Amino acid sequence: MTHSTKAGFTERFFSASDGLQLYARDYGHDNPQAKAALPIVCLAGLSRNSRDFHLLAEQLSAHPQKPHRVVALDYRGRGFSAWDPEKSHYQLAVEAEDVLTACAVLDVEQAIFIGTSRGGLILHLLAAMRPTLLRGVILNDIGPVIETAGLLLIRQYLEAQPVLHSWQEAGESLKRVHGASFPALDEADWNDMAKAIFREKHGMIVADFDPALIEPLRGISENSPMADLWPLYEALKPVPLMTIRGENSSILSPATFAEMAKRHPCMRSVTSVGQGHAPLLHRPDLLIEIRDFINGIL
Repeated sequence: MTHSTKAGFTERFFSASDGLQLYARDYGHDNPQAKAALPIVCLAGLSRNSRDFHLLAEQLSAHPQKPHRVVALDYRGRGFSAWDPEKSHYQLAVEAEDVLTACAVLDVEQAIFIGTSRGGLILHLLAAMRPTLLRGVILNDIGPVIETAGLLLIRQYLEAQPVLHSWQEAGESLKRVHGASFPALDEADWNDMAKAIFREKHGMIVADFDPALIEPLRGISENSPMADLWPLYEALKPVPLMTIRGENSSILSPATFAEMAKRHPCMRSVTSVGQGHAPLLHRPDLLIEIRDFINGIL
């Protein structure tokens, strides 16, 4: 099912392999000029959704000389995708299969993928599951080693969702929680972030995800061992790769960032000054880097 909007994208609803209804935003699909270029598929973080990429997708899909079709997905349990009654399905392997389903339904045979945080972990899996799908990869503040302290911080702020009565309150709340890690952001950025993270429901501003997503994080402690994803990272070696690290990131350490560049000699390393986990990609400095990387992929 499709539905065109006035916001420059088409809403697409489709079924996962298990029948759950999923949602995607499709920018530039009807632009004949964009059809000549590789599409771009955007994968969001743990509790985030397609709206995270709206401003970036507008820029990439409406470029006057080199527009691209941009598809941004809501995983199950986020945004306008249905909440899964089987909560054990909120795992990377299932979400990776959902991405493959989305690509099949939306006629994406190959694409440049942008993965923020959890989206980047899904791309590690896809590099092993369907390597021919990936023509280029941008990892946004994520790598094969995830810092436990950063996961504990994520759990803390996801569990402590405040009661919000207005969009202004929502932006101010985000700034209070994350402002120290994101000194580069201005008021418009915080307001845009609020519109991406929250939605209005019954007169309140609420987080736009199934709370069951937090459950796997509740079992993590400072001494919990993290999965070793280096073998999966090896599968990204044949693919043009750019990794962005937030200067103040708590998830991707400088040591892991450096090791990633060492193991993938062609990796383009970008540090987002004044941002933490995870950088906003539509800001001018990163937009320039992203466009340059995309334009270099044939």
